[in-house]
Amino acid sequence: MAVMSDIWIRRMATEHGMIDPFVETQKRDGVISYGLSSYGYDARVADEFKVFTNVDSAIVDPKHFNPESFVDRRGPVCVIPPNSFALAHTMEYFRIPRDVLVICLGKSTYARCGIIVNVTPLEPEWEGQVTIEISNTTPLPAKIYAFEGICQFLFIQGNEPCETSYADKAGKYMGQRGVALPRLG
Repeated sequence: MAVMSDIWIRRMATEHGMIDPFVETQKRDGVISYGLSSYGYDARVADEFKVFTNVDSAIVDPKHFNPESFVDRRGPVCVIPPNSFALAHTMEYFRIPRDVLVICLGKSTYARCGIIVNVTPLEPEWEGQVTIEISNTTPLPAKIYAFEGICQFLFIQGNEPCETSYADKAGKYMGQRGVALPRLG
């Protein structure tokens, strides 16, 4: 297994459509960085957010999820209340090769402010916009900037393709666009 470099990521994105749209260089002037980095890709968050709310005293249950647990927000900035949580999605659409596992990590700029992005894998042959889970761990409101970097993806190539991919399993989040709420298979 090996973590893939910017050369491999660029080739896979431009020749095989692995990341669309693909930003070939890292953008950072006046924004939270996004685009291709040395050994990963910094994805941007879109301007669609679902912020958890407790207006109706709902219980969070992944087996019986109530979409009314969220308030929808759209715009260039989303404010996440103290000790709260929001869902968003990447602007980029990913198509993961059969011999690759991708790990999503939060960006240190946000982490240094107490804003955490959930670590999550993108399985071999999964494709879609990634639903991003953003936690504000602070006692203060936190701003998230749409169209700027939110997380970094690391691409790990296996020594051989996996026996059973996400596509083979007909995974429940295959081809998602926008924010995908929890669901059972």
